Amino acid sequence: MPAEYSKPLPVPQPESDHYWEQATQGKLVLQRCKDCESARFYPRVLCVACQGRDLEWMESAGRGKLFTFSIVHQPPHPGFREDVPYIAAIVELDEGVRMPSQVIGIEPDPEQLHIGMPLEVAFEHVTDSIALPKFRPAAQ
Repeated sequence: MPAEYSKPLPVPQPESDHYWEQATQGKLVLQRCKDCESARFYPRVLCVACQGRDLEWMESAGRGKLFTFSIVHQPPHPGFREDVPYIAAIVELDEGVRMPSQVIGIEPDPEQLHIGMPLEVAFEHVTDSIALPKFRPAAQ
């Protein structure tokens, strides 16, 4: 963990506290509606599919595929200046949920990336209470 993290940090909310707690333990969790059984990311107080409020947490396998990506060359915040270029992506998890993240462990080169490539979660511990889920090419 870096001594000082200079990038913007997520602000946990009551509906996301469990998510962040689990992330610090190296677990990617999703919400699932008990009424319609749909899973979702990001945590919310009600189901976006049926507006149900009976939600539970489920652990994701942390595996998915690259749904889409962009290679970022202009830092959106001064804290990202050292990181560019990097790969911003939408990952489609095996559970059917799409989530924004960053692809790490591979050169930010379009020749190295392809839609549908298998990915697995890797957590970056940035503070004692925040671990960010990022994705790397999955071991075959």
